[in-house]
Amino acid sequence: MTTQRQAALQGEITPAMKRVAQKEQVSPEEIMQGVADGVIVIPANINHDELDPGAVGQGLRTKVNANIGTSEDFPEVEKELEKLAAAVDAGADAVMDLSMGSSEGIDETRRAILSESPVMVGTVPIYQAGVEARENAGAIVFMTADDMFEVIERQCRDGVDFITVHCGITRQAVDRLQEEGRVTDIVSRGGSFMTAWMLHRDEENPLYSEYDRLLNIASAYDVTLSLGDALRPGCVADSTDRAQIQELLILGELVDRARDAGVQVMVEGPGHLPLDQIEANVLLQKRLCHQAPFYVLGPIVTDVAPGYDHITSAIGGALAAASGADFLCYVTPAEHLGLPDEQDVREGIIAARIAAHAADLTGGVAGAREWDEKMARARKALDWSQQIRLAMDPQKARQYRQQKNAQQMQQCTMCGQYCAMEIAEKALGEVED
Repeated sequence: MTTQRQAALQGEITPAMKRVAQKEQVSPEEIMQGVADGVIVIPANINHDELDPGAVGQGLRTKVNANIGTSEDFPEVEKELEKLAAAVDAGADAVMDLSMGSSEGIDETRRAILSESPVMVGTVPIYQAGVEARENAGAIVFMTADDMFEVIERQCRDGVDFITVHCGITRQAVDRLQEEGRVTDIVSRGGSFMTAWMLHRDEENPLYSEYDRLLNIASAYDVTLSLGDALRPGCVADSTDRAQIQELLILGELVDRARDAGVQVMVEGPGHLPLDQIEANVLLQKRLCHQAPFYVLGPIVTDVAPGYDHITSAIGGALAAASGADFLCYVTPAEHLGLPDEQDVREGIIAARIAAHAADLTGGVAGAREWDEKMARARKALDWSQQIRLAMDPQKARQYRQQKNAQQMQQCTMCGQYCAMEIAEKALGEVED
């Protein structure tokens, strides 16, 4: 089969490219050229039948991902399907299934999500490989390279659109980490799995040493590789250190190899970063990875706000996207505290979407400024029904309007008869007369 990238390089506009162009309000030719150049990816597995294709990358609306998935303590698939529905309803562009229950439960959850998800679905295959190794052999470090690649192919065959693969954490990168030291060491779960595996077996990371094997699997199903940041900083004190940059250098080289193989690829980034390092991190990634789409977690800009990390990440996400990041992974209020519930998922998505849209307003993204102008005109007209329709979260806007305006006043209860809009309109109207 031909991947989206291979088609683009041949000058072919695919149905997925046409659909993306329609959603992004740009021409199909622009999408095709972006995919050919590697600055746009369309994660669309040939086996994901329910998918309404979307794209991530340069010049497009900043996208938002929501993480869902079971855990050992909460293995119910139905709960995750409820979170999926909440995520889609709240406007998520993608979901990642990060399930960590039993191996059978992981397969069941992923297949259920794929059967119901109209948005692109991502996974981290090393999670399932680690769970199966612990169940079958007693420990994560006993999984083999074949075990890892079998799980990767299984998940791709099921229809997963993009996979996070920790290919850049090599023995050399771990040496950099050990030599310099860190406050929080490794906070990436997949990164910790691979580090433990390499050190226990005294072997190189097979996702790096056998990268061509990974590319063959991704090409067969047109799965987009999301090159994971296994050494992302887990606190602001560890940001932009040697280990993080060493891994990024390797990922840049792997981007080139994926593109040469006709495989779509994006790169993941930090993590925890102080405000003054965010722009530099984005520019560095774009330069070293030759403008590959950049997928960031947050970034979280301070470590001291548990319970409010959807806000700390939205602050960082807005700056990252305005600096050139293309894809924001949401952070919920439950981050660092526990498994998010359905309401946490919704709040995390809305916070990330606010950050994404704030950035899009600065970047000339089609439709961004028009949306804000429509809202401004509705406010000027005190058109409450239109304001609610235009709201990023109409459900919450309607709830506040009903709770705070029980008497159904034309104005809001903040100003009442002293509404600035009405006073100014009358005054300016008298001047015009």
